[in-house]
Amino acid sequence: MKVKNIQSDYDSMSLEELTNEAHLIIDYLENQENIDNEIETYQNLLKLNNLIEKKFQKNVKNINLRAKEKITQIFSKKYAK
Repeated sequence: MKVKNIQSDYDSMSLEELTNEAHLIIDYLENQENIDNEIETYQNLLKLNNLIEKKFQKNVKNINLRAKEKITQIFSKKYAK
């Protein structure tokens, strides 16, 4: 799998799309007879994995922040009565 087959702008992709892309690369690598020639593809997979981790951490942080805001709203409504 050459670079032309891999999207260069992963930043605009969702976490699900990135995960699907990683699965495609893994499937490709698993079907290669001589993986020694696929160092670049493997390096792209590692970069993609790092990006997935960062996006996942960012999503978790946003979920926690929204949950905290909702809890604060619930408590403020409850004690405002």
